Amino acid sequence: MSEIRLAAESRTEFGKGAARRARRAGFVPGVVYGHGQTPVHLNLPSHALMMALKTSNALLVVPIDGKDEYVLPKAVQREAIKRTIEHVDLLLVKRGEKVTVEIPVLTEGELAAGGNLLEHVLNSLPVEAEATHLPESVTVSVQGLEAGASVLAKDITLPAGTTLAVDGDTVVLQVIGAQASQADADAEAAAAQA
Repeated sequence: MSEIRLAAESRTEFGKGAARRARRAGFVPGVVYGHGQTPVHLNLPSHALMMALKTSNALLVVPIDGKDEYVLPKAVQREAIKRTIEHVDLLLVKRGEKVTVEIPVLTEGELAAGGNLLEHVLNSLPVEAEATHLPESVTVSVQGLEAGASVLAKDITLPAGTTLAVDGDTVVLQVIGAQASQADADAEAAAAQA
């Protein structure tokens, strides 16, 4: 995963009024915390931040006290209707440090014939990886799986340097058999009685 550089400026005003002024000026208020340091309050460019957060687990580089620092988005607060970013909490990370993140689970292939359904028990998989080498997603083949089949976390091939942060026996995907309609069930019952 590549790092995304964001211009940021230190924030000295706090409260609702200051946050509204920052948003009108095209910025998003944010706070950077972690590693036992005093939280740092920043204003981040709204559009650039929105584009950066389209990538899951985006590794951001922001200037803090004149030095570029790596941060990961920890919590993003959005406006309820317009879905614009209202505030962001960022976690300070260091190169080589292991962090726990959730990566999306993608599937490929076709299930066995018969109208089976694939249920995503987990839409994202908790993993531990180096902060500067976070995987974007993991792809699982469901080719030919039949009703009753399950894919466990330990069965998923992870990228190099990535380990599971969840029990290996956790069900991630399962195949559910097609449900017969009530009319089909009634027809089968009538045929069995005849």
